[in-house]
Amino acid sequence: SHVAEKLLQEGANVRAFVRYNSRGDVGNLRYISDDSLDVIMGDLHDPNAVEHAMEGCNYVLRLGACISIPYSYVSPREVISTNIEGTLNVLTAARKLEPEMLISVSTSEVYGTAQQIPISEEHPLNPQSPYAASKVGADQIARTFYFSYDLPVAILRPFNNYGPRQSCRAVIPTVISQCLNSKVLNLGELNSTRDFLFVKDCADAFVKATQKGKKIVGESINVGTGREVSIKELTEIVGSQLDRNVEIRMDKTKMRPEKSEVMRLCADTKKAKKLLGWSAETSFEKGIAETIEWFANHPEAYNLDQKYHV
Repeated sequence: SHVAEKLLQEGANVRAFVRYNSRGDVGNLRYISDDSLDVIMGDLHDPNAVEHAMEGCNYVLRLGACISIPYSYVSPREVISTNIEGTLNVLTAARKLEPEMLISVSTSEVYGTAQQIPISEEHPLNPQSPYAASKVGADQIARTFYFSYDLPVAILRPFNNYGPRQSCRAVIPTVISQCLNSKVLNLGELNSTRDFLFVKDCADAFVKATQKGKKIVGESINVGTGREVSIKELTEIVGSQLDRNVEIRMDKTKMRPEKSEVMRLCADTKKAKKLLGWSAETSFEKGIAETIEWFANHPEAYNLDQKYHV
């Protein structure tokens, strides 16, 4: 939704392909006030629906995916099918429709626990969950379409996005909502670190990628901040901004399987600066403050009691 919103602000004509549901629910696109947004419903598994949605588009940004790591342990087949076959359907449609460029979104999870810090694009791919494996598969298929069919594809690899509109399945909304609702935080691994990327900075990277066009075709580019933040440090920053002292309890149900836990992620951003002219502008503290403000103004999105005012 942030990418669509940013593109609209830049004056682009934007079409969003959203998974069909009987409620007509367009997800976070409902927060976009621009009536010119063209929304088409369908399913990434349906090649005809994908091709129909892409017709007439000069640029295609493939962001659609099953993104939950815990869900990938439960239903690996659905996650793999959506992320790999869905990407294949987009690539196949692009071969026929010949857009100027296709940008495929990856994830820092493809690297697994960092073997060296910061993580450059040359870091070995070492997926540690079915989700991460599905994203490696999607990336590699996209690369083969570049090599095999000369399809103008680039891969952007965002590190851990956060910010307004994020669902509570993710750690930062989880920490904020628990801080607001309780004096006890139930969390999983506290020592793992992540490179948290504010969502508006991430959206800006996607817009810049479309503007660079063929200069980045065939490239994989990390999109991150270069700063590591542990989950424990995250809880301290959120608690400080909310002026709340909370007790942290380890919850085994929130732990990944031991060998699947990614302990360190931190991006090398030199390539993004060189090829995109992009770097993250929002400090983690400022991004957390803006995220908390979003919670305060949208308690219904997080099942928060209306009495909370931040």
